[in-house]
Amino acid sequence: MNENIPEIYPRPIELLAPARDALTAMAAIDHGADAVYMGAPSFGARSQAGNSLDDIGRVARYAHQFNARLYVTVNTIIFDHELNEAHALVWDLWRAGVDAVIVQDLALTRMHRPPIALHASTQCDTRTPAKARFLHDCGFTRIVLARELTREEISEIHREVDADLEVFVHGALCVSFSGDCQASAALTGRSANRGECAQICRYKFDLEDEHGNKIISGKHLLSLRDMNRLGNLEELLEAGASSLKIEGRLKDMAYVKNVVAAYRRKLDAVIAACPDRYCRSSVGRSAVTFNADPAESFNRGFTDYFFTDATPKKNSLATFDSPKWVGLPVGRVKKVAGKCIVADLKTALSNGDGLGFFSPDGEFIGFRLNRVDGERLFPATAVNPRPGTTLYRNSDKSRGDLLAGNTAVRRIELFMKLYWVPGQLVLNLKSEDGMEVTVADAVEYQQARSSQTERRRKELEKLGDTVYRASDIEDAAGDSFIPASALASLRRRGVAMLDVARVCAYRSEKPGRPADKISLPKGYVVSRHDNIANHLAAEFYSELSGIAAEKLPQALETDIPKGIAADRRIMETRYCLRRELGACLKKAGEGKTLPSPLFLTSGNSRLRLEFDCRNCRMRVLLS
Repeated sequence: MNENIPEIYPRPIELLAPARDALTAMAAIDHGADAVYMGAPSFGARSQAGNSLDDIGRVARYAHQFNARLYVTVNTIIFDHELNEAHALVWDLWRAGVDAVIVQDLALTRMHRPPIALHASTQCDTRTPAKARFLHDCGFTRIVLARELTREEISEIHREVDADLEVFVHGALCVSFSGDCQASAALTGRSANRGECAQICRYKFDLEDEHGNKIISGKHLLSLRDMNRLGNLEELLEAGASSLKIEGRLKDMAYVKNVVAAYRRKLDAVIAACPDRYCRSSVGRSAVTFNADPAESFNRGFTDYFFTDATPKKNSLATFDSPKWVGLPVGRVKKVAGKCIVADLKTALSNGDGLGFFSPDGEFIGFRLNRVDGERLFPATAVNPRPGTTLYRNSDKSRGDLLAGNTAVRRIELFMKLYWVPGQLVLNLKSEDGMEVTVADAVEYQQARSSQTERRRKELEKLGDTVYRASDIEDAAGDSFIPASALASLRRRGVAMLDVARVCAYRSEKPGRPADKISLPKGYVVSRHDNIANHLAAEFYSELSGIAAEKLPQALETDIPKGIAADRRIMETRYCLRRELGACLKKAGEGKTLPSPLFLTSGNSRLRLEFDCRNCRMRVLLS
């Protein structure tokens, strides 16, 4: 936050969940998300996670009941012939009720847009206060920060920039700075900035010296663990984060349910401990029927990445053995007897569980259990693990069946008051966020012979499949007899009116207003890595840099061979393979354990590694 603008407390905090489709989005809301993000029909950076406008509108209506928000990704780079389509899409999204659009291509800032907020995608590669301030000046109301930032770096941006800061807290990590990875485009023609990443970082590589001598063979040397900042939420809020984002628009519903519920539980505890500083950004409480645990969902092992340490210890960031979910250890193999594995188990298993083990050459071999009989396991396919081999479970059939059902209900607390005024029975309804309606009916007053309070309470509590739950009912109707039909009529009308009032009162995020004067950050040099792919983006950078639009470097995707010839760098990362292997060049005695230069090879691809030790960066170049 700019120090000239006072902080406003309590600050609304948002738990932001991913959704591959409408059903997953609504499940995320049910399990406690304050907002969800999903892909548009096109131009989303996950080409397999697009959604129809009808489904997007359905999610918006569902989310807005709880004052929860819906953001939609339009965060690929856009070619000239697609500008009109992208422009029309943003208008369609606004009409569908979307609260903000997450974008990368700055061409969208130059279009005539509806009054919809723009969020700067992590593909914008925001690592510094200067870059964040530039994007905010362009009209972005929220900046999605690079995943690699430390607590101190997030705090510095928060102190100097008056914009909401969104940070990733959980899920898969790109080894490269987001938006600055051309590995997939250069090696396969499939561009990450066009939603078609081939996940080069999950490939097996050999590590070689300049003469081709193998130092390490067949390991996933660029494959990072998954982020898990469940233990850092309070520190993230103190650093200035307002939105905590879970990665995973390709993940299934069970994953989203489990991870959202886990973060909701922990975040609620943090907010409850500091009610004068933080509050929830949506309403409604979720009753979850299972024990949420991120370790039970897909992961490659966990790391908090660079949040607590700009130079993490070796073996703390990557997972060399497998880019898959290995799962949790459940026991060790005693022997293989025919089609049966006899194992010393420490966890009860079920028919249909998915297990796996590492072979002697390091391959992870998975199999499904047909049947379990005590310590005797009967795989669906023939496998032959050695005695002493650790078995892992990465698919829990019982838990999967549980999560496939209805596992949460989210309800808004409703306060009711029933009373008489001359000639009329009145019901006042007030929701937990202060929305209030009053309904009345002409009902004949009848004296009751016995107490009616309990009967009236039960009738008013019948809120069925509405989004409300009666948390408190004040019955001031005295010792009168009121027909159940009269109470039901008041209740139904009151709820219907409250629904309408909530819809009318809902307000989407206000769009940002560009600064009167926009300047590139001091010393900024426009390069290929700004991903200029259309004439609007070129005009934008031309006006700011003073360089003719036709002379500006273009995105690699516009001409891959020409782009690679001009700049062979395809990846820059804060992750350092030398440091991960305990061979940091900055530490006395460590650097000499590996030669220089170093190369990664995979198939016909040979990549040269450069180490910028002054800035703790590693660069990957086509050799």
